[in-house]
Amino acid sequence: MQSSPASDAVVEARGLTKRYRGGQLAVDGLDLAVPRGSVFGFLGPNGSGKTTTIRMLLGLIGPSGGSARLLGEPMPDAARRVLPRVGALIEGPAPYGFLSGRDNLLRLDAADPTADPRTRAARVGEALERVGLTAAARKKARAYSLGMKQRLGLAAALLRPRELLVLDEPTNGLDPQGMREIRSLVRELAGDGTTVFLSSHLLDEIEQVCTHAAVMAQGRLLTQGPVAELAAGARGRLAVTTPDTADAARVLKEYGVTDPTVIGDRVTGELPPADPPDPAEVNAALVRAGVRVRAFGTERASLEDAFVALTGEGFDVAG
Repeated sequence: MQSSPASDAVVEARGLTKRYRGGQLAVDGLDLAVPRGSVFGFLGPNGSGKTTTIRMLLGLIGPSGGSARLLGEPMPDAARRVLPRVGALIEGPAPYGFLSGRDNLLRLDAADPTADPRTRAARVGEALERVGLTAAARKKARAYSLGMKQRLGLAAALLRPRELLVLDEPTNGLDPQGMREIRSLVRELAGDGTTVFLSSHLLDEIEQVCTHAAVMAQGRLLTQGPVAELAAGARGRLAVTTPDTADAARVLKEYGVTDPTVIGDRVTGELPPADPPDPAEVNAALVRAGVRVRAFGTERASLEDAFVALTGEGFDVAG
């Protein structure tokens, strides 16, 4: 169930719709609200309409219906006023290969009519340092790896202080250390007051860094809200470690635990959505049935559990 957009949202959409030629409906009546100061995760399976939505929000393409507002201004009408206050990395960076990373940023900064040329070099140097590219600043961009190009695109979005940062798969191509650094940077930016709108196919990444999230499927928004609340809405699991897995699975079924799964000496199953059993009673029943319980407990539902429950799909959902 999706909530109503908030009037003070940094990003707001009402009934946003995009229909392409031939009748293909890419986004269908989307209502979206991104709270100021949040790190907002935007999730959806391949072809769900995420990128089309982002393009409409930024005024890169026009909607077929509905409306969008960025920083309180209507888009795309107010694009000239709004976009200088927005940093964006959409569908991967496309730097000039014949220029160095530093020269790419210098050229971008020079194209900004509001940028002070006297502080340009310092601005570019700080952006390169924030994304870990100082050592490679003089290397030609054509020699950059995918992860380095991703960092360069993020540096471009950070050349000026931004009220809103829109990032499409910002950790694409990065190694685990690079992913940790980008997560840390996103938290730092949010701490400084920047609202971050983050599209990603990595649910674990969203759960670690985002305060709020929205889930799309087949062009429709399925749900949105604080990450903790979305995960809490999914069903938890009961887990038992025992050498007597068959007997344990039987007892769990008797208490309404659905689809007990055995992997090695561990049995897990979903708790019933209504009136879940008292874990202490289940544990006592296992003991009475002669099950040798080595470990027992409930597991909090994750954002992945909520996503799968909503879409019926796994978490590899780039699109």
